[in-house]
Amino acid sequence: MAPARPHLRSRPRLLYVTDLAYPARGRRYGDEDVFLTSRLREDFDLALCHPRDAAALLDGFDAVVVRNSGPVLSYQDAYRAFRERATATGTPVYNPLTGRGDMAGKRYLLELSAAGRPVIPTVDRTEDLDRLPAADRYVVKPRLGADSVGLRIVGRDAVGDLVDGSVLVQPHIDFAYEVSFYFVDHDFQYALYAPRTDRRWQLEPYRAGPGDLEFARRFVEWNTLDHGIQRVDACRAPDGELLLVELEDLNPYLSLDALDEASRETFVSAVTASLHRFLRAAG
Repeated sequence: MAPARPHLRSRPRLLYVTDLAYPARGRRYGDEDVFLTSRLREDFDLALCHPRDAAALLDGFDAVVVRNSGPVLSYQDAYRAFRERATATGTPVYNPLTGRGDMAGKRYLLELSAAGRPVIPTVDRTEDLDRLPAADRYVVKPRLGADSVGLRIVGRDAVGDLVDGSVLVQPHIDFAYEVSFYFVDHDFQYALYAPRTDRRWQLEPYRAGPGDLEFARRFVEWNTLDHGIQRVDACRAPDGELLLVELEDLNPYLSLDALDEASRETFVSAVTASLHRFLRAAG
């Protein structure tokens, strides 16, 4: 029988999972989580731990918050043990473990592409390669990839040899820029974009128009997570259409350092309120 979860206290106890030392390209995971936890401590009692330690430490906490914990590829066994332990004990996890985006691998790109949603066309079988738009180059990425680990860009003649059931194939698109939309629960918070395509993490504020927000909300609603932080990554195709690149619902980096102080404070308030709602719903 799973141990009983402690009753919620006036100041709930959160286990905050992060890899402060992960060497992310162009990002400072540690700085972002040090800032965010410093603010969340105003409402919650917090303890930080490495993702490899989360399964062993989650007892006694009211919830686990998974943040900048790095690509799961580097600790798959520990992540599996964490999910199993959290499920067995009934410990709530934020984001909830029911996400349909990157949390579950990248198969969702196949499903959305097949359904005609505005995503970069994606296949995973040799016999389906002719469904992709003709291109001189193709992107080949692992189904369980993250942070561009294992991603390759190859010519048309090389694609067929790489399709082995473990990768996805997409046409290489000469997009104008990448843009990310950030949501807490289902509420839009801010958008950032990379005006230079060769500098993905040099981000600037992006003024999202009604069409942009409608695009992003469709994927947040498709994901059916009532609570949590999601980042919808898209690219602006040559015809002006936005296409989904990724739906990051496990541990999306937030690029809070690209926001002004007022926007950061608004975001922290939104996350704090979301966590309180989440804990009440789980209580």
